[in-house]
Amino acid sequence: MTEENENDFTEEQQEVLKSIRLSRIIIPVLIGIGVVLYLLMKDFKIDDFKNIDWNNHLLFWIAASLFLLIIRHLAYATRLRILSDGEFGWMKCVQLIFIWEFSSAVSPTSVGGSAVALFVLSQEKLSTAKTSAIVIYTIVLDTFFFISSLTLLFFIFDFSMIRPDATSFAELDGWGRTAFVAYPAMFAYGFLFFYGLFFKPVAIKRMLVAFTKIKWLRRFRKRAVTLGDEIIIASKEIRTKGVMYHLGGFLTTAIAWSCRFLLLSCLLVGFVTTISTDFWTQFLLYARLEVMYIVMAFSPTPGSAGVAELLFNGFISDYVDNKTVSNIIAFIWRLFTFYFYLIAGAIIIPIWIRGILNRRKKAKYNEVKE
Repeated sequence: MTEENENDFTEEQQEVLKSIRLSRIIIPVLIGIGVVLYLLMKDFKIDDFKNIDWNNHLLFWIAASLFLLIIRHLAYATRLRILSDGEFGWMKCVQLIFIWEFSSAVSPTSVGGSAVALFVLSQEKLSTAKTSAIVIYTIVLDTFFFISSLTLLFFIFDFSMIRPDATSFAELDGWGRTAFVAYPAMFAYGFLFFYGLFFKPVAIKRMLVAFTKIKWLRRFRKRAVTLGDEIIIASKEIRTKGVMYHLGGFLTTAIAWSCRFLLLSCLLVGFVTTISTDFWTQFLLYARLEVMYIVMAFSPTPGSAGVAELLFNGFISDYVDNKTVSNIIAFIWRLFTFYFYLIAGAIIIPIWIRGILNRRKKAKYNEVKE
């Protein structure tokens, strides 16, 4: 995007655009590929690689994982269409989810793509209230899915859903214990937005601003005020919605997240034929992958690059005992769910920005003409 084009946006919007520039792809790619190459060089055995049978069984499960990737994307697109009250067409929703996922891939996982989502939706002629409601409510929906499902899964599987053969907190390693830190942090994060949206938005704003009185948090005061205002605006919008709005939002959220974990399950079943496909084996595997993601969610690297690959081997060690195969599965998994969105975003975002700029120029031309 040229300097002349950048002047069509406000200073704050230009900052957001900088966060999704194509040059931002370089860092997560280098981190991710670097860790994969390190793991492959460290554990790679040529005989193990040659023993991988690329037969119809494996190709079927790879195809199944790709199918789940499509369903996941469509579920997110459907959620966006529901939360926007149908103001976006299906193709527009699909396009916007690509941009949203790209922004998440180039941002630290702990930060996510919310700022970009607010900017993108605001450019699509949505009201400020609806834009804020969509972005903040998606945070609530995602968090509610994780908190509710993880709690249920823990009651079913206990500590074994975190680490193989673990029966108590003392038997967990560092990553396993991190999950117990991440869970309450995610709960507090989600509850903050939930309480603000549905109960006391003004009180939440006051609390956020009060936190910035702490010396080392003062630089976030402006952001805290902005976020507080967005919660107040979003609260007025979200309280007008009926049951079907909330039910549709949660169901599409559950489908999208479930597909994310089932996609990896398909790859594991395809490469490791000793993994049983019975319900309880797969259910425990699903639980393990969900715990792995909650640890990834607090990664400081863009899109959990590097962290995801490192976590993978530990969390599925009782399912895959061959490090070469495990690293190959991890690479294909990240290729489908991470690098895919980096490539798609690199293609779609310039087209989307050109469309926004052309629309603005046309609007200015019509104003002058009139």
